[in-house]
Amino acid sequence: MRNKSEAFEGGYRRVAGLTLIELMISVSVASILVGIAVPLAKNALAAYDLSAAVAAVSGAIQSTRYQAIAAGCQYTISFYPSSTNYQVSGESLSGTPPSCSPMFSDVGGPIPWSDSGNITMSDATTLQFSPNGSVTATTGSLVFSITNGAQTETVTVSGVGNVTLSP
Repeated sequence: MRNKSEAFEGGYRRVAGLTLIELMISVSVASILVGIAVPLAKNALAAYDLSAAVAAVSGAIQSTRYQAIAAGCQYTISFYPSSTNYQVSGESLSGTPPSCSPMFSDVGGPIPWSDSGNITMSDATTLQFSPNGSVTATTGSLVFSITNGAQTETVTVSGVGNVTLSP
């Protein structure tokens, strides 16, 4: 490899710069590092999306159970896998003294439990919560799965509303 140099009065000095081979090696190393980093970043984001969806579902189940206990009326939560939404419904209090009406009405609108297109739920599920804290599945079952295609989390709701997660 020749040194680039230029003449000046009294001797030579080296001119700073990169050769084409040095530049090609630098670009190759950078390309390899990017090729390794992109799949790792995709996997990390997919795991984060799954974790966020499972946390949203678990929190919604617990929240609906607490609403049923606090209101003293039955509440349901329905999970819709096709739209990745859930809907809470409950019996409303009416009359004097207040009593629970036998009709369920929606509490708010549909709420997304995931905003990632890669997250899916195994089955449509509707859970009904009694004022005493007990839970039954009116659609689906008390055990269902949420997946991102590569990883799966199983959500298990006990008869008294405890939510456990398992990979």
